[in-house]
Amino acid sequence: MVQTQAVDLKELVLSNGTFGPAEIETIRGAIAREHSQFATLRDLVGELEAQEGRSPASSVRLGVGLYLLGRFRRAAEVLASADGGAVAHFYLARCLFNAEQYDEAIEAYRKAKKAGYDGGLCDIGVAEAMRYQGKAAEGLAVLDQLFGPIEQTSEYLYQRGATVAAIGGNPSEVVALYERAVELDGTHSGALFGLALENDRRGNDEKAFELYAKSAASFPSNVGALLNLGILYEDHNQFDHAQKCFERVLDVYPAHPRARLFNRDVIAAGGSTIDPWEEREREKLSQVLKVPVTDFELSVRSRNCLQKMNIRTIGDLTRVTEQELLASKNFGETSLVEIKEMLATKGVSIGQFAHEKRPDEEVDTTNLSPDEQALLERPLSELNLSVRARKCMNRLGLSVLSELVRKTADDLLECKNFGVTSLNEVREKLTQLGLKLRGE
Repeated sequence: MVQTQAVDLKELVLSNGTFGPAEIETIRGAIAREHSQFATLRDLVGELEAQEGRSPASSVRLGVGLYLLGRFRRAAEVLASADGGAVAHFYLARCLFNAEQYDEAIEAYRKAKKAGYDGGLCDIGVAEAMRYQGKAAEGLAVLDQLFGPIEQTSEYLYQRGATVAAIGGNPSEVVALYERAVELDGTHSGALFGLALENDRRGNDEKAFELYAKSAASFPSNVGALLNLGILYEDHNQFDHAQKCFERVLDVYPAHPRARLFNRDVIAAGGSTIDPWEEREREKLSQVLKVPVTDFELSVRSRNCLQKMNIRTIGDLTRVTEQELLASKNFGETSLVEIKEMLATKGVSIGQFAHEKRPDEEVDTTNLSPDEQALLERPLSELNLSVRARKCMNRLGLSVLSELVRKTADDLLECKNFGVTSLNEVREKLTQLGLKLRGE
């Protein structure tokens, strides 16, 4: 059995060694085999971007890295001021193409060809840009002029198939071109996606699913393949698999409107996590909230007051109100202003999350019979709630009935993805047991 050699992404991205098509393909292949390497690449590119006094050669590495991360406009800025070599021009063209600047992309492809990049690949890039401009016939004319080994590459066959399809050519010819491309390169994301679409249109669901999955496994992945695969997973109630597809799109395009919409839908239907765009912002905030107040040079009076109130972190301060602080002995307006200024440096404020700290009203069980007390200690899992309602219970840290009946309807409605339908469901389940939410 052939073993895959481990790839040192750090060496490829940060070293001063050779950096060309072979090294870029190695990076691409490493992430295709293990998508977790995408995060490694993101960290390395961030480290490279933070370096001062980058050489033109380092700028090429940075620009290509940014391109692989999907940061096309920033990558174009870096590559435009790089070493002016063939690789820089070619990936500048790729960035401009993905930014839908097709005329500029065509010009960059021509410069790359002149600088010595593979002429056939540059011409294929020009043809693709023309197709996206709505000039498929002109793009086909460019492809018709290519002869020799380039005609037997998967990229040529894929682009020819896509161009024939764009001008309304024979569907059988299109399929044959895609199939030939996949025979030559079973990981070509574009050809796999095109073939999946053709099977999808013909009602070959299982084959389409298989091809979408293979296309999605490549890197850079075809966005259309990831979206369509995610939709198919969702249709089969495989919400976690669907969510992974949408999250992979959002890894590269954090603001992609369809991916964000589909991801929110699948979360509401039973996905397990939140939007990764929101997740990153929440993680940043979470780290800030954990910072101890002792890290700041506060006055003795302020420190003493916070200690007496058992306020240890910035998060604790965001969960109290100004009134609660001012009610503390020896805590006045001067201390309040001091703490406000301290929190402002971290982008948070007093009382920002005060709504999260709502004391629960204890349930008086002294007059209950043993059976009634036992009822309140039954696990919530016995209610057989829907996925959405169960997730709300988990987020609120509720595990038994006695904890649930301490909550009001408003407490539950404040929980993410918990609406009136879920509230009525909970009320109905409790009513069957002779119980109610607090205040009802």
